[in-house]
Amino acid sequence: MNTEVLSVKNIKKSFKNGEDRSEVLRGVSFSVLDGEFISISGPSGCGKSTLLNLMGLLDTPDSGEYFVDGLLVTNMSASQRAKIRGNRIGFVFQSFNLIDEMTILENVALPLKYRGDSLSSRHARALDCLDKVGLADKAHLFPNQVSGGQQQRVSIARALAGDSGIMLVDEPTGNLDSKNGDAIMQLILDLNRQGTTIVLVTHDPRYANMASRTIHLKDGLVVTPSEEAQDASEAA
Repeated sequence: MNTEVLSVKNIKKSFKNGEDRSEVLRGVSFSVLDGEFISISGPSGCGKSTLLNLMGLLDTPDSGEYFVDGLLVTNMSASQRAKIRGNRIGFVFQSFNLIDEMTILENVALPLKYRGDSLSSRHARALDCLDKVGLADKAHLFPNQVSGGQQQRVSIARALAGDSGIMLVDEPTGNLDSKNGDAIMQLILDLNRQGTTIVLVTHDPRYANMASRTIHLKDGLVVTPSEEAQDASEAA
């Protein structure tokens, strides 16, 4: 039986907008098992990326509890959360978030520098991860010397470098054409088959359906597929 690696319990998050406060997440709860591939889908503005940022320990909720490997992380200090993020969670961003002044190899190796690994071990690990995404021959180029699809592969290699076992992926195909988007999703699927736990945020139902399970968000809450279908029917 697979163990629970991520658990979100009644998470709430709001943002101040002038004098008003906008509730983005209004009590979200679900769990992710080791080796699972889940997608988080829903209309624009439903809180998908906010939720993923919270799960990636890039932000903190207003209330609720979040567990990583059974550890309650919501009340930890920023340095404690950063340590867990560095050791356990890889993050893939829609906009790639690569550093233009660094080579592709250096970009992939960067998280390992913060972890304290030696230069030789960082570069060896980065090269191995680039090989997994088919870009070992591009290691000494800079991000602006490769295509958008290849840049996204670099960002996936960077997320793999920490050997965390968990990858959070935020709209990885949003800046790509359909051919490159399909290739990136196939790579993510392959990584999951090799044992990586994947949590994917996507607005594309084709890609959401590649996951073994989908969490449907609407207005900051988890809804059932039937509720989502009913809302879509009423909107039409």
